[in-house]
Amino acid sequence: MLSQQDLNQIAGKGISEEQIAVQLEEFKTGFPFLRLEAAAAIGKGIIAPAEEERDTFIKAWDEYKASGKKIVKFVPASGAASRMFKDMFAFLSADYDVPTTAFEKCYFDNLHRFAFFAALDDKCKELNGKGADVLVAEGNYKAVVAAMLKTEGLNYGQLPKGLLLFHNYPEGPRTPMEEHLVEGALYAASNGEAHVHFTVSHEHIALFEQMVKDKVDGYAAKYGISYDISFSEQKPSTDTVAANPDNTPFRNEDGSLLFRPGGHGALIENLNEIDADVIFIKNIDNVVPDRLKADTVTYKQVIAGVLVTLQKKAFEYLEVLDSGKYDHEKLEEIIRFVQRDLCCRKPDIKLLEDAELVIYLHGKLNRPMRVCGVVKNVGEPGGGPFLTYNQDGTVSLQILESSQIDKSNAEYQRMFTEGTHFNPVDLVCAVKDYKGRPFNLPDFVDKSTGFISSKSKNGKELKALELPGLWNGAMSDWSTIFVEVPLSTFNPVKTVNDLLREQHQ
Repeated sequence: MLSQQDLNQIAGKGISEEQIAVQLEEFKTGFPFLRLEAAAAIGKGIIAPAEEERDTFIKAWDEYKASGKKIVKFVPASGAASRMFKDMFAFLSADYDVPTTAFEKCYFDNLHRFAFFAALDDKCKELNGKGADVLVAEGNYKAVVAAMLKTEGLNYGQLPKGLLLFHNYPEGPRTPMEEHLVEGALYAASNGEAHVHFTVSHEHIALFEQMVKDKVDGYAAKYGISYDISFSEQKPSTDTVAANPDNTPFRNEDGSLLFRPGGHGALIENLNEIDADVIFIKNIDNVVPDRLKADTVTYKQVIAGVLVTLQKKAFEYLEVLDSGKYDHEKLEEIIRFVQRDLCCRKPDIKLLEDAELVIYLHGKLNRPMRVCGVVKNVGEPGGGPFLTYNQDGTVSLQILESSQIDKSNAEYQRMFTEGTHFNPVDLVCAVKDYKGRPFNLPDFVDKSTGFISSKSKNGKELKALELPGLWNGAMSDWSTIFVEVPLSTFNPVKTVNDLLREQHQ
């Protein structure tokens, strides 16, 4: 099935022939649905700390930061913003010339409120000899939109979200990338330094580097710290082969195999290369202006405090198990910690002899740990927190996407639709073991949790394979804890008009 040309193409990406065979087989078999026990809720896998507890966790985080550990803020930022402007692209190609839909009217009614308005106005003058207001008054609405989206304009249709102007300030507008630099200074700096890592696409890396060069000194001076800013790209070896509807390899017009990016799950490889004790993960578009950052900063410190408090306890228990100086009562105490605090339960644990029990407990304690902020469900599309059965028969907390749940199972469907909480991608991760050695994160991926979706290329239907999602199956075998955080910490920008929400003004 694969020619020598195919094999050369595969090798050039750093992918083995065996991996391609596995992927093509996965198109045929699909991925199994996960077995669910329940949707997580407060008191059932989700912690909602009271004010006094929050203060305790923030104090624990402050002490940890003072201990000289390395903290990194990891921001997936490779996505292009094209989907943000889907409605405005539709307007450009529509057979009418004036704003007609509610979305289009909202955009033009509020044009001056966008942080990019001044830049857009300048671009309109450059391209048309007239400012945006004059063009609108003349009814030339499409010239304004073209100046925003097209390559010769601001190129917002092709740029990544991280480089768009999101928020206005007296000293000038800010991009999401800048907002993340500010956040890094406010909750993730230690030893006078903030380490921020962005994953970006190859074609945009020079633009990101230039913006850092232009902006970083100003923020370093403002917050009295130095920055260490780094970038990485999704590895070609994490791309996946596309398939035809009959599960044979999909080919480009020149006969070569079509590969597609493996989705955000591919970033587990990038995360694995970060040298850090603790890593914060947050999406590029979930940022707010400074006046609203207080809740974000508070709760980032809270979830980090939960993480380092639980990690410290886990490390102490691992030392006890290693020493051999424990009795059955001590083992019972460790079981309670794994079950109650780390929310990992083995239904048949009573059948284990003490020697087997020690091996089991050691395995569950000595693995990466993540604390995930979750918000109350307000109907946003995306994943939610669940108690799920794992490959080894244990039940633990996982973040699941709707595609991982069997819709034909009425009980599971009810759990998903009635779930009280939602995953906003607000994670803090501990990635070193109790002896200070980094975990090899790909070892903790559940490879049976990928996704298959329908796409098309040049009008031809194809099947695309996504790797287990970064905060889904890629972290399946981590210790997971959920903490309720306020909705004010979740402000994603999915469409350009989301920038008109009060939280982005």
